[in-house]
Amino acid sequence: MLHPERIGGTPGKGTPRKTMQGISVRKAVSHKWTFKQRMRAKAFGWRGSRLAIERLKEAASEIRAVVRHDPVLAADGVVGLVERIWPAFEHIDTSSGALGGAVQRTLDDLIPLIATAPADPRTREGWLDRLWRAILGDGVSYLSPVEEAWGDLCGSAKVASRWADEILPLLRTAWSDPRPGNYVKGTDVCLASLLAAGRHEELFAVLALKPRPIWPWRRYGIRALMAEGRLDDALAYAEASRGLNIPNAAVDAECEAILLASGRRDEAYRQYALTANSTSTGLATFRRLVEKYPEVDPAQLLSDLADSSGDPGRWFAAAKDAGHLDLAFSL
Repeated sequence: MLHPERIGGTPGKGTPRKTMQGISVRKAVSHKWTFKQRMRAKAFGWRGSRLAIERLKEAASEIRAVVRHDPVLAADGVVGLVERIWPAFEHIDTSSGALGGAVQRTLDDLIPLIATAPADPRTREGWLDRLWRAILGDGVSYLSPVEEAWGDLCGSAKVASRWADEILPLLRTAWSDPRPGNYVKGTDVCLASLLAAGRHEELFAVLALKPRPIWPWRRYGIRALMAEGRLDDALAYAEASRGLNIPNAAVDAECEAILLASGRRDEAYRQYALTANSTSTGLATFRRLVEKYPEVDPAQLLSDLADSSGDPGRWFAAAKDAGHLDLAFSL
């Protein structure tokens, strides 16, 4: 929990703990991960973004190679990678956003390995303690994907509930203070834990303490309503989240997902799909929509995109790629 020294203790030298896979803690410690040598504290300088991204790719490949035969050891490797991200990348210029995006993609890919690893409760508690220490030391929110996935990482509603109990009183106090600027480290850990523990009433109560909607946190309320099967309420809650500093495209994507989950595909397409799936290029946007909505005629889709965007020329390459040359010419 928040006080790792109170949990478990250190096993004696002659009594290594066993996981469900029969892998001892001693084996995890003794395994030689190549990425750990390459991602030491302060290993990268101001211009080290490109090299850091390469190291992340190498680490992910190394861990993925292990998971095939030893998922518990692979999960321990992911925890070790998380622990090294901030100390190694602390001095890198992140103004371009490339490194932050690479970290998020890597963590989104690897975090499920921790959640699904068949580890015993004591091993999982150790992982959570290590991840929590890494979150506390994180200087630029590299580890936000870990916080958001905390409920899954706990492995059970009981463990998630204990983590929620640790942070919830402080969060309530901070959010009840009318003075701006109050922030609690581990806010997402708390909200994700409440969601995973099924404590939805408490989740909505603490979210209601925020007078203005904060989109990443409001999403936990949407998830709670969906878990209860209240899809129309989830849609209304998402729509009510629109406001200052909340991108409409993000809300549209959430609303689209709710409607798709309820089987209301035509409504999802008509109301949200064209904005929810927008990417940097018209061609990529078109391909994403074709894959998601195969029932929609591609020519109609292109026409809808051109009409709704106000920039018909943006879709020329997509129309040409799809073989609709007459439409491409008109665009």
